[in-house]
Amino acid sequence: MSFLNSILKAFVGDKSEKDVKAIQPLVAKVHTFEKALAALSHDELRAKTAEFKEKIKIARAEKDAKIESLKTDADNTADIDAREDIYAAIDVLEAEAYEITEKVLNEILPEAFAVIKETAKRFKDNSTLTVKASSKDIELSATKAYINIEGENTIWSNSWDAAGKAITWDMIHYDVQLIGGVVLHQGKIAEMQTGEGKTLVATLPLYLNALTGNGVHLVTVNDYLARRDSTWKAPLFEFHGMTVDCIDNHQPNSPARRKAYNADITYGTNNEFGFDYLRDNMAHAPEDLVQRKHNYAIVDEVDSVLVDDARTPLIISGPVPQGDRQEFSELKPKVENLVSLQKQLATGFLTEAKKLIKEGNTKDGGFQLLRSYRALPKSKALIKFLSEEGIKQLLQKTENQYMADNNREMPKVDEALYFVIEEKNNQVELTDNGVQFLSQDTDSSFFVLPDIGTEIHKIEKANLEKEEEAERKDELFKDFSIKSERIHTLTQLLKAYSLFEKDTEYVVMDNKVMIVDEQTGRIMDGRRYSDGLHQAIEAKENVKIEAATQTFATVTLQNYFRMYSKLAGMTGTAVTEAGELWEIYKLDVVEIPTNKPIARNDKEDLIYRTVREKFNAVIEDVVKLSNSGRPVLIGTTSVEISELLSRMLKMRGIQHNVLNAKMHKNEAEIVAEAGNPGVVTIATNMAGRGTDIKLSAEVKKAGGLAIVGTERHDSRRVDRQLRGRAGRQGDVGSSQFYVSLEDNLMRLFGSEKVAKVMDRMGLQEGEVIQHSMMTKSIERAQKKVEENAFGVRKRLLEYDDVMNAQREVVYKRRRHALHGERLKVDIANMMYDTCELIVQENKGAGDFKNYEFELIRYFSVTAPITESEFNKLSEMEVTGKTYKAVLAHYEEKVIRNAEEAFPVIKNVYENNNGKYERIVVPFTDGIKSLNVVTNLEKAYATQGKSLVGDFEKNITLAIVDEAWKKHLRKMDEMKTSVQLAVHEQKDPLLIYKFEAFKLFKKMIDDVNKEVISFLFKGDLPSQNPNEIQEAKQERQKENYTESKESTEINDSADANRQAGQNASQQRQVTETIVRDTPKINRNDTVTIKHVMSGKTETMKFKKAESMLTSGEWVLV
Repeated sequence: MSFLNSILKAFVGDKSEKDVKAIQPLVAKVHTFEKALAALSHDELRAKTAEFKEKIKIARAEKDAKIESLKTDADNTADIDAREDIYAAIDVLEAEAYEITEKVLNEILPEAFAVIKETAKRFKDNSTLTVKASSKDIELSATKAYINIEGENTIWSNSWDAAGKAITWDMIHYDVQLIGGVVLHQGKIAEMQTGEGKTLVATLPLYLNALTGNGVHLVTVNDYLARRDSTWKAPLFEFHGMTVDCIDNHQPNSPARRKAYNADITYGTNNEFGFDYLRDNMAHAPEDLVQRKHNYAIVDEVDSVLVDDARTPLIISGPVPQGDRQEFSELKPKVENLVSLQKQLATGFLTEAKKLIKEGNTKDGGFQLLRSYRALPKSKALIKFLSEEGIKQLLQKTENQYMADNNREMPKVDEALYFVIEEKNNQVELTDNGVQFLSQDTDSSFFVLPDIGTEIHKIEKANLEKEEEAERKDELFKDFSIKSERIHTLTQLLKAYSLFEKDTEYVVMDNKVMIVDEQTGRIMDGRRYSDGLHQAIEAKENVKIEAATQTFATVTLQNYFRMYSKLAGMTGTAVTEAGELWEIYKLDVVEIPTNKPIARNDKEDLIYRTVREKFNAVIEDVVKLSNSGRPVLIGTTSVEISELLSRMLKMRGIQHNVLNAKMHKNEAEIVAEAGNPGVVTIATNMAGRGTDIKLSAEVKKAGGLAIVGTERHDSRRVDRQLRGRAGRQGDVGSSQFYVSLEDNLMRLFGSEKVAKVMDRMGLQEGEVIQHSMMTKSIERAQKKVEENAFGVRKRLLEYDDVMNAQREVVYKRRRHALHGERLKVDIANMMYDTCELIVQENKGAGDFKNYEFELIRYFSVTAPITESEFNKLSEMEVTGKTYKAVLAHYEEKVIRNAEEAFPVIKNVYENNNGKYERIVVPFTDGIKSLNVVTNLEKAYATQGKSLVGDFEKNITLAIVDEAWKKHLRKMDEMKTSVQLAVHEQKDPLLIYKFEAFKLFKKMIDDVNKEVISFLFKGDLPSQNPNEIQEAKQERQKENYTESKESTEINDSADANRQAGQNASQQRQVTETIVRDTPKINRNDTVTIKHVMSGKTETMKFKKAESMLTSGEWVLV
């Protein structure tokens, strides 16, 4: 592949070089302004910002004037159709104005970049800068210690506090940083090596784009970086009268957070930006909104946010009824026994395989080896045996033989097992043996799903009464739902025990299961595995099992960031994911050259047979490096390995620090010491992002920082991040990765060639191979994993794109209702759609009577046409006449409602003596009631018209929100249930799209009918002013949970459980029955029943007490 690339480069040229070459003229143009700007006074330099803003304002003036004029026309236009056309024209003009702004920004870019560079230079060269005090200076001086007002002047200091660390400004942008700034402004990804100053690079496009006043966002991976960068770089912007804030410094939904979003430049974490978007789309008043329109964002560590976190949807959820009643605790003892028996089986198969292979019977030996692998692939004994000469190849040969013809022979391998583990797909499947074992003390069908089709056919053939037939079907669906939930719970417990290891995939801290991010090694606080897996792990670890929840609002980070008009990113490791970033986000990756050539020595991988040999070699190398005075950073992939290496170093008497998910609170201190002579630091992937290890002259002389990687990660980016800790700004250093055939990557995806080469060379224990060919082979294995992960992420996005299209429709309708501007148009469209639906349903059937009935039911109007006209006119003509009559009736009703309400409002307003600002007015349609909050003075001034507007807004929001919550629940269930389509050779995604469209159309139709029905029937129940109350200014407190769920889309049949839930139209959870009983004495005779098996026993209460407390038995 590299040979092919070199040929392509010879003919086509290197992309990176071309990209940089295209930007060089802009960099040269920046330099042309430097001399003139250097001659300006501080005040004249500051005046440049106002000059830039004026240029943008003048360029947009014509479009902005037209937009304002059209908005006035819309407010004064009563005709709904004309108003809709005006809004469409406004949208077009706003898009044109945006393009004009971008054009002006490109024109002023060189001079604007030169202004920021000159500002940085002046802060570096002067301890203080004295300028004429502006109103903004006076405002900032109240909270910023580095700004002081003396008379009419402002004194700016070049020293300030950045998130608890005192700094003195000492940086000026160099040319490669100017190139990076241009790339970011163009909406691309700037790939820059460690130590190249990405945070400083971002100041250039941030300043330029903030000139528009539309707000720019800088997105970081954690709150520490958001707080640090916002305070570190703020003075550069504040000197020019711009405001800077960090959303992570303020509480959600607070005025302070709204103010942070209204700042010119806003820093924050990816999670908080996403959650604020969801919270805004659950708000009930415009003043509760915090975000502005999504204009421009720069994402720091863009690959981490847009690739690693892409499978992690942000979810705001709430409690479900009886969500805390689950079967995990009840099924746990059974699963523990089953796993224990499977371990014994796996050990027996492995022993038998070793014996047969030793005797030369590779056929039967391979069969037993495959059984052991399918039973327990993570067994340490098996992994060790597979590293021996020829064994891995024998397993692969046997597996290929039994997988032939669509796994036709595989049941022969699996028949002796209790369950089968597919490690590559992260799946566990119960076998007939397993079902039989689990059903020993219960009904034989306790863990067997009924065949719905066959059972329904039997019921229908039984010629039962209609009511009895319906009852029997309901019982069948209920049984299917309960059993599918039980089997799902069982499967998740099996996964928890066999595929998820403590201190690798997760840690237990403060009696909670916390996920460890495989890319960064950091604890993902608030993140939970989805679909009951997290609860299963909680049951396994004997910690509190959290209650089940339902989704109220959700968005993936992929779709959140695609909402920005312009998106850019910066990182040190995006080039390996360039294809994905372009395909999903249309983000081009540009490699920025380093300021100084990289002097780090990246050595070829050292490959050993076993983990034990590898770790011994690592320790020897670390001891040697440390004794030579070089600091050593040891990279590990899990908490468990970091602790193992720590124990080994202690045995050798080597002082060291450990940085992993358990020790994350000490990160700053450990990183600060990591560059000192002879210091050894063991770190998980945490040391990869946002970590700058600075070296003294003494360390550089000794050879610089030594990076020792103890394993190749699944992703090349993580290895590149670790390597990047050494060699910053031309520093010397080295990197060396140690690999063994027992490592996960090599075991699952490693090329057979590596094992074959080691076998041919006849390597003995402790011997090692090191060659560029071997390193490339390992990188090919990493590419396989990356391709697989991209496939999964892309698949998830395709599912979420369906949800996103629906989300945009619902959230747009909510926004219109909140602001009220375009709500009248939406209501008119709801009326037309409902009229069209009624006509379509009844015209085809020729049912005029039902047409009349539905008009009265939803609109409270009589038919505007006769039966003969109904039959004679076309569908479109009937719809048009019906809509006109309905609209005219509604407009009359709006006027009547205002007239009826006004005397009451007048009475309250004129007699409250200014006590009330907002009042609650009750409305009812005769069945439901709704309290409408309105501004009393505005309602009085408009003679009740604003009250009717608030009534329309409140009813729309209430009905849309409730319908959306229910719809999200159905969509969650459907996403899993459609996976059954693979058994019918159909694409689950295609079926999901069809079914989702039907489901959403029904939801919208129902919402339209419900909103319209209430609007037409809703009236003031009483004209008594005493029933009008003051609206208290209290924020509605909801029991919401915000989380990031680790989700997977699997085209597998383990989704059977959802089919029953869809059939019964409700989620049913089997639970332990708890009955209230009168007080029972210890010697009273009682009858108890086993929940799982239904078995009953009679005994004295004192004997039964311990059985009852276990939760497996109940009193009857």
